[in-house]
Amino acid sequence: MTRRGRADCTPEFNGYIRSVNQPIVAVFGASRTVQGDADYVDAERCGRLLAEAGYGIVTGGYGGSMEAASKGAAGAGGRVVGVTAPSVFPQRPGANAFVGEEIVAPTVPERIRIMLDMATASISLAGSIGTLTELMVAWNVAYIARFSSTIPNPVIAVGAGWQSVVTEIANRIPADAGVVSFVDDVDAAVDAVQSGLGPQR
Repeated sequence: MTRRGRADCTPEFNGYIRSVNQPIVAVFGASRTVQGDADYVDAERCGRLLAEAGYGIVTGGYGGSMEAASKGAAGAGGRVVGVTAPSVFPQRPGANAFVGEEIVAPTVPERIRIMLDMATASISLAGSIGTLTELMVAWNVAYIARFSSTIPNPVIAVGAGWQSVVTEIANRIPADAGVVSFVDDVDAAVDAVQSGLGPQR
């Protein structure tokens, strides 16, 4: 795919997903964060640190923390993939200006699947129900990896809020909260990625 390339999600496109040879980290976060907010600054720093460490990133491709992480990664020369869902979000104008490769997904579940299929790790930043859904799917995928004797991808959640949510869920239903790594800030999140995957530069 070329810079600002765009492709629809098709069975043939799954081959492209599997062919990506650079480790990519999925960055999940709020769509309503605006430039200047602390969460926007954190997301931009997260993207930049990942790119500087040699990782590409994949996000939901739109605004807010997705834009901020894309901006940070692109500014550091990193690969930036955005997975959008225009049929679900027709009011959104398209991928943010920092996305180099846009993948169009037909549904929200398929959008999450594509991001996690591409990613070798995930970082969940501050967010709402959309980010929660992404974190829950990443958590579940990592949890069930044991049943096929595969090594789970690192699942990292930033901030005490996600730790409270995950811990509460694990206290109420049979679930292993230990699959998720909780960190205080994006610097620690990128350190956790490198600890799990190794630096790429």
